[in-house]
Amino acid sequence: MPKAIWNGTVIADSDATVIVENNHYFPADSLVKEYFQDCETTSVCGWKGTASYYDVVVDGQVNSGAAWYYADPKPEAANIREHVAFWKGVEVQA
Repeated sequence: MPKAIWNGTVIADSDATVIVENNHYFPADSLVKEYFQDCETTSVCGWKGTASYYDVVVDGQVNSGAAWYYADPKPEAANIREHVAFWKGVEVQA
């Protein structure tokens, strides 16, 4: 089962990830919510839409903007609605 790990802690795990552009997108309900805080960062992808970000916080350490999601993806990316992907040192073990 794919797992997202940061700072030695599993922050998400699911056997229903969606892979897009070599990133595992985890269903939102597979996240351990206590490790995520809203972040004001956004970015735009030409084919997926506007991404929003979460800070990942584990044991008082903050990984700013380490998780992203598309709240309202473009139709071509509808399969990642309500899914979250990771970067910035978050290890995904598949």
